[in-house]
Amino acid sequence: MHIRLSILIISLLVVAPANAQEAKIISRKPYSVPDTSVTKMRRTIPDIQSVIDAVDFYSITYLSDGLKVNGYLAVPKKQGKYPAIIYNRGGNQDFGAITDVQLVRMLGNVASWGYACIASQYRGNMGSEGKEEFGGKDVNDVLNLIPCLSAIEQADTSRIGMFGWSRGGMETYLALTKTCRMKAAVVASGFADPFMTLRKRPGMDSVFKELAPGYHQNRDSTLKARSAVNLADKICASTPLLLLTGSADWRVSPEEQVEMMTRLYELKHPLRFQMFEGGSHGLMEHYNEVNHSIRTFLDKYVRDKELYPSLEPHGN
Repeated sequence: MHIRLSILIISLLVVAPANAQEAKIISRKPYSVPDTSVTKMRRTIPDIQSVIDAVDFYSITYLSDGLKVNGYLAVPKKQGKYPAIIYNRGGNQDFGAITDVQLVRMLGNVASWGYACIASQYRGNMGSEGKEEFGGKDVNDVLNLIPCLSAIEQADTSRIGMFGWSRGGMETYLALTKTCRMKAAVVASGFADPFMTLRKRPGMDSVFKELAPGYHQNRDSTLKARSAVNLADKICASTPLLLLTGSADWRVSPEEQVEMMTRLYELKHPLRFQMFEGGSHGLMEHYNEVNHSIRTFLDKYVRDKELYPSLEPHGN
C-alpha cells in the first residue's frame, strides 16, 4: 500500500509541471492604437474610424508548449457571444509582425464584423520565448490559441474559423492537418508549395536555412513537411477553404495557389477560389472586394454554421 501511494505521489509530481504548462492566456492588457498610427492608416484603410469605434484591442501573452508567446486579441465592444477567428500573420521573425496596421486591418476589421479575433506573433518573435521554425513547431502556437479562446468571454468556441495571410497561409494549412475544430478557413496569398517558392524566389533559401531545423541535412524532407500541396489529403476534409490570390503577386506566386486549388479540387475538398486581376501580395488594389469575399465566407460557414453543398457533379 505504501509503495503504491509513493508511486502515485511521484506520478502526480511528474504530471503537475506538464499540466501547469497547458495552453492558456497568462496576460491580457488593453491596447490603444495611437492617434498617430490612426492618422497614417486613414489613407489605406478608409473605414478605420468605424473599426476603432467598434472594437476593443488587447495585447496578450499565452503559454504554448511551455513558452511565453505574445499576440493580440480584438473583440467587439458590444457585449455578447461571438464566433471566433484565429488570424495567422505572415512574414518571419520581426518582418511581417503584427503592428498597429495589421492589428487594425486584419484583427480589428474582422472583429468589427462581429467576431472575437486572436493572433500570435509566433515563438521567438517580438519578445516571445523560443525560436521560430517557419512552419515547424510554431504551428503549435496557432493550435494552442484554440484552448486560449475558452478564456475569452465573448468567444463562442463552438464556432471557430481561421484566416492566414502569406506565411500565415502555410501555418493555416498545416494547422488544418491537425485539427477539425475550424468551421472554415481563409488563405490569402498563401505559401502552398515551398519547392515552387524557391524556384520563383531563390532568396527565400536563406530564410529556410536560418529558421527551418533539418534544412541543411535534408532539404527535401524539410520542405515537404511544410508543403500544403504535399499534405493536401491530410487537411481536415470537413473544413471549407477560401483561397485568395493576386495575379501580380511577386512574393508568393499565384501559381502556388492555383496548384493548391487544383490539388484540393482533385480531392473534392470544399473550396472557393478567387484570383484578383493585377492584385499584389497584400491585395490592397481590391481592398473592399477582398473584405466582402472574406466576410461572406466566414459569415456563411463560421457564424451561421451552414453546411457546404454537394461536391459531386449534379444539377441539370
